[in-house]
Amino acid sequence: MAIFLVDFANLFYISLLGKKELAAAIGYAGTILFFNISICIGIMISAIALVSRALGASDRVEARKLSGSALLFIFIITTLIAAIFFPFIDFTVGLLGATGETREIATAFLQIVVPSLPALGLGMCASGLLRAAGDASRAMYVTLGGGLIAAILDPLFIFTFDLGIYGAAYVMVIVRLAMVAIGFYALIKIHNLIALPDLETFLDHSRRLVDIAVPAVLTNIATPVGNAYVTSSIAPFGDDAVAAWAIIGRLIPVAFGFIFALSGAIGPIIGQNYGAGDFERVRRVVRDSLLVTAVYTFAVWLVVFLFRDAIIIAFNAEGEAADLIAFFINIVIASFLFNGMMFVANAAFNNLGYATYSTVLNWGKATIGTIPFVWAGAQLAGSHGVLAGQGVGAVVFGVLAIIVALKVVKKVV
Repeated sequence: MAIFLVDFANLFYISLLGKKELAAAIGYAGTILFFNISICIGIMISAIALVSRALGASDRVEARKLSGSALLFIFIITTLIAAIFFPFIDFTVGLLGATGETREIATAFLQIVVPSLPALGLGMCASGLLRAAGDASRAMYVTLGGGLIAAILDPLFIFTFDLGIYGAAYVMVIVRLAMVAIGFYALIKIHNLIALPDLETFLDHSRRLVDIAVPAVLTNIATPVGNAYVTSSIAPFGDDAVAAWAIIGRLIPVAFGFIFALSGAIGPIIGQNYGAGDFERVRRVVRDSLLVTAVYTFAVWLVVFLFRDAIIIAFNAEGEAADLIAFFINIVIASFLFNGMMFVANAAFNNLGYATYSTVLNWGKATIGTIPFVWAGAQLAGSHGVLAGQGVGAVVFGVLAIIVALKVVKKVV
């Protein structure tokens, strides 16, 4: 929630500047940055898996070396990605459909933020390693600390220093560096959990990290791939539409942060009870998660609907942007129930030995469940149809994912 609220606050502050091109630029930049974050999450997942196993086996020496290898690995990979991508920032922003001043602003914003990708990777990996060590509180402090710094510095850089949208970019870089400092302090000073490996050990650890990271990264980047297509589909309808899409993109994770957290929380519960042979509990946690997802989704839908006008006014949305946000809140937001179903299914697949199913279904949703529906929606109803098409695709693949997940649960337990 801390990460999501920082993004939400960023866009809110920028919207106060009263220029639709700025909000649209954030929409384009956010779509691209989503790819970077997804890659970091995939590598972080592999680091958590390997280090937690070593700690569970009481092999602290190996755990320390694995931590060092994971941090070095994610630093090398993210540095390469940033270096390769940097010259193509303007081209990529244009590929998404940005033009004119909006394209220039988005490009300049990314040119400030992209070089800090290694810091993001190190910060996220440090947080993950703290969770692997069982220190959930300090893992949380990494992101909460970054969120607190952003809350203080954003208005200062954007308004007081009169840097506008670029102030938000500089703060993003500072936040990422702060996450590294907080995470490394806890890993080194509190847990003594980092040891630099020799070259042979690092190469061996890297192969093990890749085995887990590749499917995890592939699963994670499916969502930004789908979002990139939606962004490029909505771009022809103008900056108002893209600005609305950017606002919606920040509203969703804030409103549904609980569902994101739920999908991560039930994984260990499924895994532990499966390992203990308590199969009834495995079945029950899947059923109960679906029930909680449904109740929470409809409760949030009601709350957001009641505050719809306040949200639109808060972001200075007018004209088509306001209409698009209202349409999403009135109708399309209900489709998140089916996204929640997919999250629950992913947790079941990943913890019952069927991770490939998660990868296939997520990519299916990002392609087959997005492209034809969004394209048809755009032809039939313009920008409103784009959002509706994405919602319909979510319904189809949410139902499909949970049907397959229930069959897997029945088969395994």
